[in-house]
Amino acid sequence: MERAEEQMRFLYALRSRGVTDPRVLAAMEEIDRGAFVRGLFAERAYEDTPLPIACGQTISQPSVVALMTQALEVSPRDKVLEVGTGSGYQAAILSRLARRVYTVDRHKRLVREAQKLFEALDLANITAFAADGSFGLPDQAPFDRILVTAAAEDPPGPLLAQLRVGGIMVVPVGQSDAVQSLIKVTRHEQGFDYDELRPVRFVPLVEGMAQD
Repeated sequence: MERAEEQMRFLYALRSRGVTDPRVLAAMEEIDRGAFVRGLFAERAYEDTPLPIACGQTISQPSVVALMTQALEVSPRDKVLEVGTGSGYQAAILSRLARRVYTVDRHKRLVREAQKLFEALDLANITAFAADGSFGLPDQAPFDRILVTAAAEDPPGPLLAQLRVGGIMVVPVGQSDAVQSLIKVTRHEQGFDYDELRPVRFVPLVEGMAQD
């Protein structure tokens, strides 16, 4: 019963912060955040707060995950790229909404651990790579949707180039030590539209592979 109450409070918190898309709410309900939070912080898995994970990274605040996912407007036929696998939680949410999810992280350990979780949860439409996500995945491009879970000073050129015409990218933009803005980028035949959504705070997007 306690788990069900936690889940109800969890979904109520998402709605109260502006998450209204029924498909996103259903995905957030279906994917148990508790599976992605280990150790000391496991008991706080259903709080609407970011939590530390391995490699000095964080699992994002659930309401931010949901709002970013909602802004991405994923449809069931979409091929999605996520830059910054982290715990794997965001990719798992996307997997319930998209046809195919490619996720990339510079920390090999995080990718290994996320892959184990995806297999355990039978999320067969996610492919995880250990690579420098700032360059995207050119071999798999173009993508219908791109979600970046680390802050860049500008939307990264290689990722913009890998976005299909008509596609959407959601990315935190700003200096890493200041408040960043969540930006929604829409690609058109003539160029890109940029919409500022809300202030956020993410770890910086770092080039190169981590030594782990």
